[in-house]
Amino acid sequence: MRNVLEYLEKTACLKSGENTILDAVEEISYKDFVQTSQGVGASLLSHYAKLCFSSSCYPLRKPVLVLMDKGINALSAFMGIVYAGCFYVLLNPDLPEERIKNILFISSPEFIITDEKYSGKAISAAGNITILKIEELRKHKISEDEKQRLIEVRNKMIDADPLYANFTSGSTGMPKGVLISHRSVIDFIDQYTKIFDIIPEDVIGNQAPLDFDVSVKDIYSAFKTGAKLVIIEKALFSKPMELLDYLCNNKITVMTWAVSALCLITTFHGFDYRVPETVKKVLFSGEVMPLKHLQEWMKYLPETIFVNLYGPTEITCNCTYHVMERTRNYENGIPIGKAFPNKRIFLLDKDNELIYPTDKRKIGEICVVGTALALGYYNSNQETEKVFIQNPSNSMFKERIYCTGDLAFYDENQDLVFVGRKDFQIKYMGHRIELEEIERSMMEIDGIERSCCVFDEKKSRLIGFYVGKYESKEFHKLLSVKLPAFMVPGILRPLLKMPITKNGKIDRKLLLSLAVDRKAYKKYLEEASTSMQE
Repeated sequence: MRNVLEYLEKTACLKSGENTILDAVEEISYKDFVQTSQGVGASLLSHYAKLCFSSSCYPLRKPVLVLMDKGINALSAFMGIVYAGCFYVLLNPDLPEERIKNILFISSPEFIITDEKYSGKAISAAGNITILKIEELRKHKISEDEKQRLIEVRNKMIDADPLYANFTSGSTGMPKGVLISHRSVIDFIDQYTKIFDIIPEDVIGNQAPLDFDVSVKDIYSAFKTGAKLVIIEKALFSKPMELLDYLCNNKITVMTWAVSALCLITTFHGFDYRVPETVKKVLFSGEVMPLKHLQEWMKYLPETIFVNLYGPTEITCNCTYHVMERTRNYENGIPIGKAFPNKRIFLLDKDNELIYPTDKRKIGEICVVGTALALGYYNSNQETEKVFIQNPSNSMFKERIYCTGDLAFYDENQDLVFVGRKDFQIKYMGHRIELEEIERSMMEIDGIERSCCVFDEKKSRLIGFYVGKYESKEFHKLLSVKLPAFMVPGILRPLLKMPITKNGKIDRKLLLSLAVDRKAYKKYLEEASTSMQE
């Protein structure tokens, strides 16, 4: 297999082709979805031909940007772009216009596909870039000549061609486009669906935004197996009881969700209202899962499999996994586990020396080798070369590895245990401190739902934020019993809810701004109180 479209076309030809993709607006079978996507692809090729003044002009490996909410329209655009031999980049409509313009500058696309809802925003940001409407593209009827062109484009594509780019934050202040190939997705999804036994009878409940690689698991697991794909609208993730109704009514069986989305339900005691008993598998990633929230999920879903996944965008979704064992004690942390097949994971110390699984609890940086590694950062060779490097422990042949910037150690079972980010390791009062260690201690105190610790470099102080039942002075006393004095945050600020990024992670940048600006902190509390009352 050399193209993800083979997943989709095979599914459309089988009985599972009658299964559907469902969003908040419409429902479509895989058979009809393939035809729709081919129409989008054929129309896109025609638009490229007009630019080139030639019907034999093929836009292979060029970026096409998609500006719209997640849903069937967006997926039709994605697959249409792939049929045209290009790769897709989703522009989340919630992004600030300045960031959208930065992504446009880096990717330099010739087309943006949008919908009626966001056409004004697309026109405002696009400049000279041509805007195409998905409503019109989906109506396109394919001619015989266009069918032949689609075949010719397909024959020219190889598995190393890019499939999509996800833009993440960059250290330079400009976003970085992580470029992922067909081969990387195929290699990962083949293993993912096999290990977790995803089948045509499953119903996959998509939580993640489409510009976050968690959604790649939902989309391509469904395309490969023919499982029903249910795209859950964003609004439900601020209404936990309605979200539970939706999970139950749609008989969701597979949830690959961000930790924060799972915690939303347990924070508001959602299982006292309703339990989604059809759920067979819950897979989570993005952050360390608070043990008390996981235990709540496992209590109410006693037959469900729970899996901790780990992996940065640059290695295509995930590189390690750990299936939770109900009889095991996880008080010392939930491991990120062992490598997926066809991926090699190892730890390097600060001197680039290999750390062995027998070197228990010795901390090093997680490094990854395998075909699922990203192609690099689009239009940014300099940034690519910083983290995609020659394996320093191999001087015999060319071996490209990705250095994640994440720290871990091997436990007594030779499972990897995530410690934290290299950039979350700080020097404070002469001590080297992991901010995640402080957060874990905060979470161990009964009555604390979520926690986060940030470091104000200008004033050299630790600030802890938490959602829980304690006043800050009382919480400080409780923490002082668990941590040495130099690790107890000098400032502890309670929150009604933890701010979350669009990718479902705690928004540390926002918290740092709240730490240094007391007026902003008070305003955030007022806004959170208002939103929770609505």
